[in-house]
Amino acid sequence: MLEPETRGGHVERQRVLVRHTAIVPDDAKLARYEKTPELGPRLLFFSGGSALKRVSKNLIDYTHNSIHIITPFDDGGSSAMIRDAFDMLSIGDLRNRLMALADQTVKGNPEIYRLFSYRLPQEGRPEALKYKLGHIAAGWDSLIDKVSVPMKDIICNHLQIFLDLMPEEFDLRGANIGNLILTAGYLNSRRNIGAVLFLFSRLVESRGIVKPVLAQDLHLAAELSNGMIIGGQHLITMGELVYKAGTTIRRLFITSSREVPAEIHPAADPDVTALIGSAEMICYPVGSFYTSLMANLLPTGVGEAIAGNICPKVFVPNTLFDGEQFGMSLGEAVETIIGYLAADAPGKIPTDFLNLLIIDSQIRYPFDLEMDRIRALGIDILDVRLATPESYPYIDPRCLCDVLLSLT
Repeated sequence: MLEPETRGGHVERQRVLVRHTAIVPDDAKLARYEKTPELGPRLLFFSGGSALKRVSKNLIDYTHNSIHIITPFDDGGSSAMIRDAFDMLSIGDLRNRLMALADQTVKGNPEIYRLFSYRLPQEGRPEALKYKLGHIAAGWDSLIDKVSVPMKDIICNHLQIFLDLMPEEFDLRGANIGNLILTAGYLNSRRNIGAVLFLFSRLVESRGIVKPVLAQDLHLAAELSNGMIIGGQHLITMGELVYKAGTTIRRLFITSSREVPAEIHPAADPDVTALIGSAEMICYPVGSFYTSLMANLLPTGVGEAIAGNICPKVFVPNTLFDGEQFGMSLGEAVETIIGYLAADAPGKIPTDFLNLLIIDSQIRYPFDLEMDRIRALGIDILDVRLATPESYPYIDPRCLCDVLLSLT
């Protein structure tokens, strides 16, 4: 039995550790969740990029309480232009997940989704692109015609704020409209990303919580096995300096400068560690292994928060080749996750950080599985259908949702 909660000397509630078996998939449990998704479980995902986009769209049919901790380190493409211009965190992956969780049945939300996903043309004169953006900000463009009030007014206002704050030399080619809107909100709210995400979550009826693991203007760097240091997420993700050169990633770390990548140890935001502590399941999902998954585990406090939560903690490995995992077996991937987290919470055992691996043995994985090596750590292995003939070799999002929800 765990520590009881008392008030005025009387025991009001007590927390107890209860272990139970699960049926996978559990049709009865899934039916209950589907009937009342507003009461669904708090599944927490560490991710970034678009790997969980389709999973998130399926997840909202069962729960409106999922938690998505997102990496804020992207520094490629239009995200790089915004970050360089305003010295801020990356908001592209936050916007992507926010829209994936948006309730598409709400009137006007499909039009908002289309607007937030729209990119200005890659080709065009600067004055023409600025005119196009101004046309949208004035509410005159077909992209925004069908967006209902008050969302239309808020969007137009934010785009006008961006135009007012945009440096003269800012390159609008390929700029994502949703990123520009969130950037304006971030700058207009005194750089409070939480306030911006809360506002737009409410406006698009987002069926889940989206948070960056850090709200600071920081970057990723990696040390390779040949001793080279790479500064910047886009260089690590591209893989040209990793697997194409025949090297592997020795360690990943956070830095305040891409040009002079010295390691720093920022603390995760308190609301993030609180969300980790409240989760009913913690999932390390598919996606770029280092820049999407491991990057979320680097801030101080994340490992301790995970170890302090007694919920199931599961790893769903990639089914396709990931250049960031070049030369890495599945056993090594599991040990890497545990190793980074254990550095933040010394004295804990491996299963405090990860206790279940989910695979589909019908899939031909791009690395050695090393099941005995993983079991030796005390980690259980669940072999269940994750891919369908239509999705193979990709994981079917509905199958994965059914498995994860059945385990809660």
